[in-house]
Amino acid sequence: MGIIKPSNLAKHLRGTATTGRGAAFFREAVMRIALFQPDIAPNVGTVLRLCACLGVGADVIEPCGFVWSDAKLKRAGMDYLNRVALHRHGSWDRYRSARPPGRLVLLTTRGDIALPDFAFRPDDTLMVGRESAGVPEEVHSAADARLVIPMAHGARALNVASAAALALGEALRQTGQWPGRQPLPIAS
Repeated sequence: MGIIKPSNLAKHLRGTATTGRGAAFFREAVMRIALFQPDIAPNVGTVLRLCACLGVGADVIEPCGFVWSDAKLKRAGMDYLNRVALHRHGSWDRYRSARPPGRLVLLTTRGDIALPDFAFRPDDTLMVGRESAGVPEEVHSAADARLVIPMAHGARALNVASAAALALGEALRQTGQWPGRQPLPIAS
């Protein structure tokens, strides 16, 4: 589907993408966040704002559980949406064929590696699933790593935007990619 300028989101439900200020950033961004068939527009807006503020690209794998529109996304994303390098994909298969190199790191309650124990790489893509159902087995199996966020006894799961923020913060810390910071030397 291509890169989409968020001010034209409603026009591009299934059309050709336009480029905006985020287009050049899209080519430069290394780490990414992918949202698999998200259900809740405000969560998508929050994650897109997160990506814009931290200099990370974003992928949305459709179909979404809501009508994609400026109004639904702007409430949480505010005026940051025109700064995100956003790429929309019409399906899981289209995402897989267009995905840049690097590992696909899935955040899931069925993860086999605890987030604090994982070693991130600068080109990782962090994926969150649907708020209502996570990801199907095909996507779960395709992930290079499946991370679980340790939580207090009795807690089921974090909001996907909160989980993405927590994992992204750790990934940026480990890889020295926080905006405005000097990269850390890579240990051999």
